[in-house]
Amino acid sequence: MLQVPLRNFDTGSATADRDALAALIAKGLAGEEHVLLQITAYVRVGNGQEVFPSQELILERGRGDKSKTLYEVAGVAAIHSQKLGNAIRTVDDWYEGAGELGPIAVEPYGSVTTQGKAYRQPKQKHDFYNLLDDWILKDKVPALEQQHFVIAVLIRGGVFGDAGN
Repeated sequence: MLQVPLRNFDTGSATADRDALAALIAKGLAGEEHVLLQITAYVRVGNGQEVFPSQELILERGRGDKSKTLYEVAGVAAIHSQKLGNAIRTVDDWYEGAGELGPIAVEPYGSVTTQGKAYRQPKQKHDFYNLLDDWILKDKVPALEQQHFVIAVLIRGGVFGDAGN
């Protein structure tokens, strides 16, 4: 049984641990101390249980090559760091509809490629670019949860430029 649910951040008895970790990360982001986290996870997998390892991106395939090449390390199915990073940043539960769908990975437009959907459309004005522009350029402070989203996208990183410049 999972101790922490995957669809919300109600940690129950683990609340103190979560808050301590959040405080440590906050100190690192504020430059008060250096923070380096090592995370070790164990998974119990039953016989015949499906595993979803990462796939390799192979741009030039020869004729007859198999269409799907799974990532492996020493002959064992493995997961790329990008997939782990995506899982770690699955904290955006501030978008409209999050109550029933749960958190999604932090993306400027709330894109979920497996669903082919963006949950933060520019027309709703809750995408990263609209929120940031309104906050920084127009001095319109967004709601606290949208501030969390903007900061999460900035921490995620990326190229944030104006198309006109």
